[in-house]
Amino acid sequence: MNRVENRLAAILHRGWWLLLLRGLVAIAFGVLTWFQPGISAAALVLLFGAYAFADGVLSAWTAIAGRADHQYWWLLLLRGLLGIGVGILAFVEPGVVVLALLVYMAIWAIATGLIEIVTAIRLRSEIEGEWLLIFSGVVSVLFGVVLLARPGQSVLALLWLIATFAVVFGVVLVILAFKARGFARRVAAA
Repeated sequence: MNRVENRLAAILHRGWWLLLLRGLVAIAFGVLTWFQPGISAAALVLLFGAYAFADGVLSAWTAIAGRADHQYWWLLLLRGLLGIGVGILAFVEPGVVVLALLVYMAIWAIATGLIEIVTAIRLRSEIEGEWLLIFSGVVSVLFGVVLLARPGQSVLALLWLIATFAVVFGVVLVILAFKARGFARRVAAA
């Protein structure tokens, strides 16, 4: 091992317990999300609400502070007020925000899918393998339609996907933590 690798191995060895802790937290988050998806969805909406509110306040503040410098300062103020409103709505009616985000995702998926299909058809004489673009567009449209047709199940499926990722990521970190704990012997032997 060279000097850089030795230093990195030493850092990982000293901080192996932090990797272990990160892994255990990720696993706990994933398991909690599997068994309590409602709480997880509410927490994500509240976090989004806090972000939207803070972003709105800062945007409004910037607009008011710069109103003498630009004639269209009111557009930034309007954006800020919208953020504040969405943030408050997330705290008062979190279910509405979850549904709105899901509908937004569905409309985006359908629109981009249709654009991909039209693009592939219009460019079929100039590109090769246009069927792949058509297929990806169809998958995107179907995804959007499923989100709209079954919003409750769609939210649950997205939460389970996030939970599964967290558990897999956590397990990998736990394994890495125990391997990192043994790095010192290898570093000393090198």
